[in-house]
Amino acid sequence: MQVATDERQAAQLIPVVDVGPFIRGEAGAKDVVQAIEAAARDTGFFLATGHNVSPEVTSRLYGLARAYFDLPEEYKRAHGRGTGVAGGVAFSPIADEALAATKGIQTPGDYKESLNFGIRLPGDAWPGRPEGLQQAFRDYFAEMETLARHLRRIFASAIGLEPDYFEPAFENHLSALRVINYPEQEESPLPGQMRAGVHTDYGFMTILRSEASSGGLQVQSRDGRWIDAPSIDGAYVINIADAFMRWTNDEWVSTPHRVANPPREKKVSSRRQSIPFFVNPGKDTVISCLEPFCADGKQAKYEPITYGDYINLKTSQAFGKK
Repeated sequence: MQVATDERQAAQLIPVVDVGPFIRGEAGAKDVVQAIEAAARDTGFFLATGHNVSPEVTSRLYGLARAYFDLPEEYKRAHGRGTGVAGGVAFSPIADEALAATKGIQTPGDYKESLNFGIRLPGDAWPGRPEGLQQAFRDYFAEMETLARHLRRIFASAIGLEPDYFEPAFENHLSALRVINYPEQEESPLPGQMRAGVHTDYGFMTILRSEASSGGLQVQSRDGRWIDAPSIDGAYVINIADAFMRWTNDEWVSTPHRVANPPREKKVSSRRQSIPFFVNPGKDTVISCLEPFCADGKQAKYEPITYGDYINLKTSQAFGKK
C-alpha cells in the first residue's frame, strides 16, 4: 500500500529521538547524542520528543496568532510593517516572500502569511488585537530559548566539543519566532506557487511546531524524492540550517524542504498553522570551519564570514532585494 510505504520512508528519513535522557542527565544520554549525530549527517532532520516545552504556552500562542490571522486584511496590513521598534512585531502578507529565490528559482510569492518576532530584531508596534499577543510570543520565545540551549549542548557533544562550546556565540543571538498561517486555497495557486517554495533555512537550526494537514512539510531525500514529514503530537521537527552546515564544513547537512499545496480534491479543511523558531547566533559571530571537521588534512570549503553578513545575503534573496 502506497501510504504505508511513504510512512516507512518518512520514518527512515526523519528519525524520532527522545531527548529527555540528555536534558535530565540520565542513563541513555549518550544514545541521544549518537542518534542525533547520525541524523545530522544523514538527513539533517529529526523529530524531538521529551523536550518539556509547556503545552499551555504553546496552545496560547497558537490560538492568539490564529485569532490575528482571522482579522480583516486591512487591519493586518496596517500593523507590523515598520522596522522602528526593537523587539516589535513584523507582519508578512500572502505572497510577500518567495523562499525558492534563495535557491536561484524564480516563483510567485509563497501562499502564506506570517507574524514574526525576535527580542533583538526590528519590528513595529504590537497591535491591540487580540489582547495578549505580545506576551504569548515572548513566553513561547523563552521556552524555545531553553530547548535550543539543550539541543546546542547535544550537537556540541556529538561533534566532540565541550557541551557549552556554542554558548558564547548565542549570548546576543538573533533568533526569530514566526507563526505562519497557510490559509485555505479557494482558487488554484499560480504556476510554480507553493505554500512555501523549496529552500533551506539560513541559520543554526530550526525548531518547528507543526500540525498534520493536507499540504504540509516535505523533505527532499538524497535521491531527490519529496517525502511528507511525519506528524507526531507534541513532537518538534528539528533541522540543521545553512550556517551550521557551513560550520561543519558541509559534513552535517542542511536539507532542502518545502510546504506543498493541498490536493485540489480535498474533502476536509487544509488550513494549516506552524510555529518555527529559527535559532541564530549573534551578528558578529564568525562562521568558520570547526576544528574536528578540518582535522587530518581536511581543507575548509569556505572563507570565514560573520553571521550578520551571511544572513543579510540570504534575506535579500528571499525578498527580492538587491
